[in-house]
Amino acid sequence: MSPESTDSSVKSTSEKNSSAGTWKKAWMTSPGPKTFAEHAYLFFKGVGMGTADIVPGVSGGTIAFITGIYEALLTAISSVNSRFILQTLRLNFKQALSGLHLRFLVTLVCGIALAIISTSHLMHYLLTEHPTQTWSVFFGLITASIIVVGHTIKNRFASFPTVILGILLAYGITGIIPLHTPEDPWFIFFSGMIAICAMILPGLSGSFILLILGKYAFITAALRNPFNLDNMEIILIFIAGCLIGILGFSRILRYGLVRWHDYTLAILTGIMIGSMRKVWPWKITLESQIIRGKEYVLREENVWPQLDFEFWIALLLMGGGFVLVILLDKISRKRTER
Repeated sequence: MSPESTDSSVKSTSEKNSSAGTWKKAWMTSPGPKTFAEHAYLFFKGVGMGTADIVPGVSGGTIAFITGIYEALLTAISSVNSRFILQTLRLNFKQALSGLHLRFLVTLVCGIALAIISTSHLMHYLLTEHPTQTWSVFFGLITASIIVVGHTIKNRFASFPTVILGILLAYGITGIIPLHTPEDPWFIFFSGMIAICAMILPGLSGSFILLILGKYAFITAALRNPFNLDNMEIILIFIAGCLIGILGFSRILRYGLVRWHDYTLAILTGIMIGSMRKVWPWKITLESQIIRGKEYVLREENVWPQLDFEFWIALLLMGGGFVLVILLDKISRKRTER
């Protein structure tokens, strides 16, 4: 082998090592968990969010609030900004990666995806066979999170009207009967925008919003056969709406938390209070619809419980959910102080 080829080989190896080191540095520079424990902690929060997202009437945004990552989530989503797009278009991928909260998003999304795939059947079973007990746990979780989030509002008196606005908004939305709506591309796009916004709002479920918009069966039918050309067009339009919705709405929420912190937290607290109408454990079904062999409730009425053995079990589960959130909040506060 000639000296020139040896030098060329050494130079090529050196460039590869340098490139690899640069990519690793860009990855580690991006905001997010660094240690295995931090990744695991965030991953399980994602599992909680994913589990909540498959429950009608419960939002992953609520779990993000409960576990103390709501603002970090909005910031991570907002990191997909004009700077990131500009650096990508200029092919400066390492610089683009260093400013993207990819380590945070990848870990969290993996947890969400695992939960949706693995617990959907379990949650369906629990909501079908043990609805009162299951809703009781969520009722306790959300009740405690309302107290935790409300406690962070500094000027409660001035923010009180905003809380009332949030209550009325969520209470009204959760009582709307699903509508029959057009199947035009513009409305599919609009449905994606609204549904994804609901998923990051505490107290509102994206699947429930799709039911209200009359597009739940339409979208899920397309997802069952995604390689059909017509269905592929529907899915791509819907995903485009979701991307635009979450990128835009997350910025609005983040700006609100920075500019009008108390008022933004107040309306989010109100939304959680108003959504309690949906998660009240004791209810009777007034109207339902069968979609591909599964029953989906369109209209229901909350009732007072009977003081029997089931009531005390539900109350115990409600208390367990309440205590769990309080403990998580204390752990989160200690980690923040450290």
